[in-house]
Amino acid sequence: MTPLWTSQAAIAATGGQTATDWQATGVSIDTRTLQKGDLFVALTDIRDGHDFVAAALEKGAAAALVTHIPKGVPADAPLLIVPNVLRALEALGTAARARTQARVIGVTGSVGKTSTKEMLRAAFAGQAKLHAAEASYNNHWGVPLTLARMPADTGIAVVEIGMNHPGEIAPLSIMAKPHVVIITTVAAAHLEAFDNLAGIAAEKASIIDGLVEGGTAILPADLEVTPILTAKASLAGVTTVLFGAHAQADYRLTDVQITEFATIARARQAGQDMLFKLSTPGKHFAANALAVLAASDALGLDRAITTTDLGRWAPPAGRGTRETILLDAVENHSFGLIDDAFNANPASTAAALDLLAACEPTNRVGRISTGRRIAILGDMLELGPTELALHAALADHPALAHITMVHCVGPRMKSLYDALPKSKRGHWVETAAELLPKAPHLADAGDIVLVKGSKGIKVSLVVDALRKLGQPNPAHQGTE
Repeated sequence: MTPLWTSQAAIAATGGQTATDWQATGVSIDTRTLQKGDLFVALTDIRDGHDFVAAALEKGAAAALVTHIPKGVPADAPLLIVPNVLRALEALGTAARARTQARVIGVTGSVGKTSTKEMLRAAFAGQAKLHAAEASYNNHWGVPLTLARMPADTGIAVVEIGMNHPGEIAPLSIMAKPHVVIITTVAAAHLEAFDNLAGIAAEKASIIDGLVEGGTAILPADLEVTPILTAKASLAGVTTVLFGAHAQADYRLTDVQITEFATIARARQAGQDMLFKLSTPGKHFAANALAVLAASDALGLDRAITTTDLGRWAPPAGRGTRETILLDAVENHSFGLIDDAFNANPASTAAALDLLAACEPTNRVGRISTGRRIAILGDMLELGPTELALHAALADHPALAHITMVHCVGPRMKSLYDALPKSKRGHWVETAAELLPKAPHLADAGDIVLVKGSKGIKVSLVVDALRKLGQPNPAHQGTE
């Protein structure tokens, strides 16, 4: 296997010192997922990564990136010693970006970053050697880690770039040097760190700072803050491509049909009609897919292949994945589960409610004769001083008219619970753990259940509890 990093290349990138030669085939920051041959990066977060160096080497790490020789590790161990581990990881990322001829796509947005990254992976992997992070690595260490893991012969790289505070996106984009950037949308997320939506838009627009000369910015056309995004692109002198339903969009979404298990969309670009299909429902997914098609054209890829491969994409776990939970293998009774428990803000929660409203329950199969649409909603975090009003406002969302019952999890969601019509109120609990004993009574055969919330409120525990209600499907069992 061709090494990803040799000790000589890593020294040249970081200015570090090592006592022995080594070759690494990967880069890891976690001993739990470390593979033999990885360079272990001893980052300091909740725990000091130096505490795990001995375990990493014992597990087969080729070397470890450290600031000192950790306790219990011999002086002649394969260590790359640097003044600052995070700065050294950034240096590896910068060097990896410099040594490749890959075309790089940077993705940011208040909603849909990871889903769009995975759409790009699915749509483009058949046309070039593609590199993208396997998880949502979009912060100050995630972006350099993604770049440091990029093989030199990569053809297309997709880099997800996120933020919690002002000033985070531009340095990461400058490090990634993208040829194309996509801003999925700008919405009320991380408002506690910004004065208003315009401030969030300005921060998202700073991804344009990293665009290479002649690069393309693919921007949403339908937002109140779209002029902030386009002004930034104009000032930078880059090519601007707008996507969305707005009449002035270069890639204009003209029709979206949502079925229970698919999205069929029509769009128009340069006077030509486009038709594409996704094997998962969601109007918001159609908009992101349109941005992917725009990126395909910007990179000169084959649109027909892109469209076909895009149709095979499915959302990552916890981001709108649809499952069928079998309750009775004999009668083939089941309920539908939509797992969207990884992240939440007002825009993504509204989209998830739209998706639930579009799903069709099955009648006359369960204890309750009519199949129900049920939402289990956890707190939306980091929304700032107006957070309670933003939670309560969900009660006015039109999709609620088609939803039978809403269970609320978390102190902030109490505002929504109080604003709901009494006929739609289910349970309100302060923590997800309090809802777990009620899991057997939350869903019945024929129902469709959405679980949505910010990761920190841990409604993923409710998802797991609902899954455990299921039985093995005999049709999927192997034979002895």
